[in-house]
Amino acid sequence: MEAGRQSNLFKFRKEPPSVDKKGIALIFLTALISGFAIFINKFGVAVVSPDVFTTLKNTTVAFMLLASLFYFDRGKLASLTRKNWLSLLAIGAIGGSVPFILFFRGLAIATAATAAFIHKTMFLYVAVLAAFFLKEKISRKLLAAAGLLLAGNALFLKFTPAELTIGTVMVLAATLLWAGEAVLSKKVLKKLDSSTVAFGRMFFGSLFLLAYLIATSQAPAILTLNQSQLGWVAVTALFLLAYVTTWYSGLKRVSASTAACILSLGAPITTGLKVLAGAALPSPVQAFGVLLILAGVSFAILHEVTCREAARVAG
Repeated sequence: MEAGRQSNLFKFRKEPPSVDKKGIALIFLTALISGFAIFINKFGVAVVSPDVFTTLKNTTVAFMLLASLFYFDRGKLASLTRKNWLSLLAIGAIGGSVPFILFFRGLAIATAATAAFIHKTMFLYVAVLAAFFLKEKISRKLLAAAGLLLAGNALFLKFTPAELTIGTVMVLAATLLWAGEAVLSKKVLKKLDSSTVAFGRMFFGSLFLLAYLIATSQAPAILTLNQSQLGWVAVTALFLLAYVTTWYSGLKRVSASTAACILSLGAPITTGLKVLAGAALPSPVQAFGVLLILAGVSFAILHEVTCREAARVAG
């Protein structure tokens, strides 16, 4: 009888997984959605002012998330503490409003390649901030991932060093804010679920953006949009809804550093869509850059596996 109990014990005992496959899959899905969203968004901003377009799109997603929370779990928001609400407010301000304004304003001044490259360095700032505030480790694998991703993005985006302008400073400031928001969100996700954090980011971010439109006398433009323009807002809002849903769900399961590295796949996906739409094929140098990006993401995942294995052994 004793032997039977021991046999059952060994039969049903399982080691915890060395990596959260669902979390990794969700972040990969986020990168895929990001690639499609960037491709689609360019059509939207071509017919609507970037400020108005971003505000309406984000506000639409905020209401979608609010409706979802009320329908599926109405008590979730009611149970939030004052500290929880302040955390969500900070996430909305840091990640859902100011950086959008800075990025699009900077993009109008800086060259496209420089702005894109600066934005794709976000994983570096996330890794450093996560090491300080989340105690995430910076392993040799993560350093290798960083080197490969930097080189890959530089080649893929045809980046050449340019002189510092107010445009590049604005894009860099936006990127730093988004990195800070990713780390803050990761910390908040330890106590709150992903749907609540996504709602906080979009809801409070939208309030700040609406205030910006009013302050800059752009709010009346919302009432002048035609059916076609509103259609582009609705389509892109669906992509944004899918993005924030998968991003925060994945970020809850995966380290912030690894998640930010995987997001680097978004740019090659956008380029692939442009090629399908009739754009020229990437050059051999750009293709090599994509291979380096893929290698960098692979090392980031290996970093995740190593860190989780170390934590399992230590725990």
